[in-house]
Amino acid sequence: MYTQFLGNYLLQKGIVTQDQLFDAMTRLSEAHIKLGTIAIHEGLMTANEVDECLYVQTREDKKFGEIAIQRGYLQESQVSELLDKQTPDYVLLGQTLVENGVISYEELERIIFDYKNETEIYDLSLDVENQEAVQNIISKFFTMADMPTNELNVMYLELLFNSLIRFIGEDFSPLTPIVLDEFPITFGISQNIISNEEFITHIDCDRETAIAFASRYAKEDFIEFNEYIVAALEDFMNLHNGLFIVNASNQLSKDISLSPPYITEEGVLSGKVRCVDFPVAYPFGTIHLLVCY
Repeated sequence: MYTQFLGNYLLQKGIVTQDQLFDAMTRLSEAHIKLGTIAIHEGLMTANEVDECLYVQTREDKKFGEIAIQRGYLQESQVSELLDKQTPDYVLLGQTLVENGVISYEELERIIFDYKNETEIYDLSLDVENQEAVQNIISKFFTMADMPTNELNVMYLELLFNSLIRFIGEDFSPLTPIVLDEFPITFGISQNIISNEEFITHIDCDRETAIAFASRYAKEDFIEFNEYIVAALEDFMNLHNGLFIVNASNQLSKDISLSPPYITEEGVLSGKVRCVDFPVAYPFGTIHLLVCY
């Protein structure tokens, strides 16, 4: 999930455009992490040292690790450790942006440093997905939206991002959340979550985006907006919210229930207090995921 969060970070900072980000993300399945990129991430080499070794590699028929050892930047044991190390996917995204000419290795070095510090994940192991780090970053999303952070809120958004990755695809970037008094509906599916209080959850998008979203979810190529599109969106909403209430009930001993999902095609959406819009950008369009309370 780090890839999606880094994408949001890069967009917020104006380092990349959505087109540049999505172009890089579509190449991730075919990309392979390079030794120099791992060395930068681990703080064993600087960007200038990596660039130097890459330049020498264009002149000599030698492996990157061999050149780095000869120039005293790495030891043999460090090369072996780096080759065996599992790095988070977000580092591969950064490398792909370098290969696409969007950023340089020097910029990637600074981005990794700033990203770790600003998201406070610098003191955690990033060799594999770390739930504590993910929850920490999600908490910052609620802070940006001036929305209270609690276990239920963080759990809901974490499950939502996991559902998007699992059922729709990894090539998305969460955009900055927005606090609204009301949200003008384009087309969407709503579902109420009933606990101590009642919350409205809602997924909203234009019809072309809904067709693409439903096609991915149902693994079918829909070409027109019809009842199958509506059914797919309802099923996604019901599935995600169902996972949420099961987890919330088990972990927090909360008594939570769901209303049936329903279509909302016009008017505005509002809660007793406010709504928070969590936009998610895919290459095919932007999905607005809202919680009103």
